[in-house]
Amino acid sequence: MHIRVNDIVEVLCGEDKGKRGKVVSIDRDANKAVVQGVNMVFRHMKPSRRNQQGGRLSKEMPINLSNIALIDPVDGKPTRVGVRYLADGSKELYAKKSGTAIRVLSKARPAYAAKK
Repeated sequence: MHIRVNDIVEVLCGEDKGKRGKVVSIDRDANKAVVQGVNMVFRHMKPSRRNQQGGRLSKEMPINLSNIALIDPVDGKPTRVGVRYLADGSKELYAKKSGTAIRVLSKARPAYAAKK
């Protein structure tokens, strides 16, 4: 799973297809993420001491990770991602569409360095 909190993602299918947002939280056990401004529902609140007015509160619900994709840093479109080892042995996440590095996943490890 290569999506992390604060990543910008785009929804690939469903009611909110094409919308973009920042990942607020991730539930790795359920394979779901909450994306800001996506999959909004209304929570009906009863009037109480804390909430005098009551009414309908809008909130985001989790969306399956298979329905969202990271944004390519070069062209700004959704892309699949891959993992590759660099010459110094560090592991990075890259966009398959453009080949651009997205983030470093682990620091340099001599065991994975390119043989000379």
